[in-house]
Amino acid sequence: MPQVMEFKLPDLGEGLTEAEIVRWLVAVGDVVAIDQPVVEVETAKAMVEVPCPYGGVVTARFGEEGTELPVGAPLITVAVGASSLPEAPAAQAAEAEGSGNVPRPLIGYGEDHSRPARRRRVRPVTAAVSAPVVVAPVAPAAPVVSAGPVPVISPLVRKLAKDGGVDLRALKGSGPEGLILRADVEAALAALRAPEPAPAAPVAPAVAAQGERIPLKGVRGAVAEKLSRSRREIPDATCWVDADATELMAARAAMNAVGGPKISVLALLARICTAALAKYPELNSTVDLAAKEIVRLPSVHLGFAAQTERGLVVPVVRDAQHRNPESLSAEFARLTELARAGKLAPADLTGGTFTLNNYGVFGVDGSTPIINHPEAAMLGVGRIIDKPWVHEGQLAVRKVVQLSLTFDHRVCDGGTAGGFLRYVADCVESPAVLLRSL
Repeated sequence: MPQVMEFKLPDLGEGLTEAEIVRWLVAVGDVVAIDQPVVEVETAKAMVEVPCPYGGVVTARFGEEGTELPVGAPLITVAVGASSLPEAPAAQAAEAEGSGNVPRPLIGYGEDHSRPARRRRVRPVTAAVSAPVVVAPVAPAAPVVSAGPVPVISPLVRKLAKDGGVDLRALKGSGPEGLILRADVEAALAALRAPEPAPAAPVAPAVAAQGERIPLKGVRGAVAEKLSRSRREIPDATCWVDADATELMAARAAMNAVGGPKISVLALLARICTAALAKYPELNSTVDLAAKEIVRLPSVHLGFAAQTERGLVVPVVRDAQHRNPESLSAEFARLTELARAGKLAPADLTGGTFTLNNYGVFGVDGSTPIINHPEAAMLGVGRIIDKPWVHEGQLAVRKVVQLSLTFDHRVCDGGTAGGFLRYVADCVESPAVLLRSL
């Protein structure tokens, strides 16, 4: 007898809680082998093909294309042990181990789901449940009017109250032992003459904005949430400086003239960043709000912003502080190619400690980058263009770039941020400065 196994959406990366079904790769009735991809999903920033840990006949799919499923939700069910199963190598191996048709989970998918889940019995509702108690509304108590003598001495006060229609028994005197004074009656008369408050103007119902509506989900939704959280939690500040990049561009040309893999400008800036972070480790940190601590991180996992057809993604170069410009160039090229193809793994998009944002490729000179939460700083680089610049006391045309640093003001003060940015600018203007720290 075949056994129907339920495969739930696994956790595909750090902290991911949901994924969107982009494309089903199998249909109900198809025969699948162990490890065969059955669906293509989009997580926070990556497109992932999800392999099925069971081999058999697909009996059900959960969710249409475009639907978001939470991690742990049923994804697909497979009838295992049917006679039409293909002889997949993994299945054959399982048989060789004596496991027969007992399905086995994929490595990395967490707990063993091979055992059928128990169904909870639903107890019928009995008549023993008490009927709800209905409490009658209590009418507001009427003001208590004393039946005894009215504490008024002055006949003028009595006449004033009578002419104004004020019931003296309903007043509480402010005189000795509750004696009603002229001021009490006048206050009551003023209250009677006070105009009634105007009825509140009816509130017009909110009108939904017209126009094309684009759901904030997938990559767009992840970016929106990340940026919003950064602005909610991080008190950021920005400083910037213009720098003469003529010598940096000349140094790059000299490096590439000797042959070998080309060195990118981004790689040179990344190398300058890692040197600057070694001098100012405050900016390679994160804030632990729960512990109320600043955590300085031992390694520089350098994120870099990459614009793709699917939106903005930030791949991470691991241990960037140990890489030279050539290694950095190769890693930037590899990750960028994967990003544009939508093949980045979730691990390639998480764990960054500092981000380098080269928005100059968009043709802009300056910006105020939003920190990539939970990092503490981001360096933005504008376009490098020819501008008039005073060089060695003379007006000259130089290659000028604007550098912007946005930083978490909790981890350091402006002096540290300014020192970091000045060091970066000095290295850009005179790359030989970098040699002192290599």
